[in-house]
Amino acid sequence: VAQALHAWRGERLLRVLEAKFMAPLLPGQAASLQLVQTRAGDARIQFRIQHDDMLLARGTVEGTA
Repeated sequence: VAQALHAWRGERLLRVLEAKFMAPLLPGQAASLQLVQTRAGDARIQFRIQHDDMLLARGTVEGTA
């Protein structure tokens, strides 16, 4: 999440506000990460990590310049 946040917005991860892990990512499996800014100008970013159609983790992080 930290690397994706830096690549997307040039920010570093300040803190994890919330994280919920629903299922493990097993060895050899690929996952996709989605970052979404809910409001313009907001430092809070929601993330979702999925393997195929299975949600593995979700949460909210905060970035800083």
